[in-house]
Amino acid sequence: MILMPVPHIRFATPDDEDDLGRLDRATWSTLHAVTPRPRPPYEPFYNERFGPRDHLVAELDGVLVGYVRLGHPTSLACNSHVRQIQGLAVSEAARGTGVGRALLRAVQDEARRQGARRISLRVLGHNTPARKLYESEGFVVEGVLPEEFLLDGGYVDDVFMGRAL
Repeated sequence: MILMPVPHIRFATPDDEDDLGRLDRATWSTLHAVTPRPRPPYEPFYNERFGPRDHLVAELDGVLVGYVRLGHPTSLACNSHVRQIQGLAVSEAARGTGVGRALLRAVQDEARRQGARRISLRVLGHNTPARKLYESEGFVVEGVLPEEFLLDGGYVDDVFMGRAL
């Protein structure tokens, strides 16, 4: 039996910005991205909307290998009980080691800690690995926008998933 290392999950810090930016660029793919491939000069990873405390990061042996971004789907007070996963990335080298699952579980715990009753996300219809992971963690499809994006010459659905906390 091979034991997988257990990822260490923590809040991001300002010092993580460069590593997070590199990870984000290294994992860019039309499997999950609807924006163009990043080109230099690169935008800062943190911005006015999302800072370090909006990200949980995963480390294996002290190396940052993944992150998840947690935000509010809207700024409306009547929607303040909902949190939304607005980004999840795991380095190629760490895929299949449980990092994505650990980040999903940690972000749900954090959403609960913040008082959320629901958590939602959006995923591209053709991103089968991500959809299977989300489903295995209790997320269900709550809506689909058919052919919402044109990526690499093909139309791709935008899938809304969510779950109660």
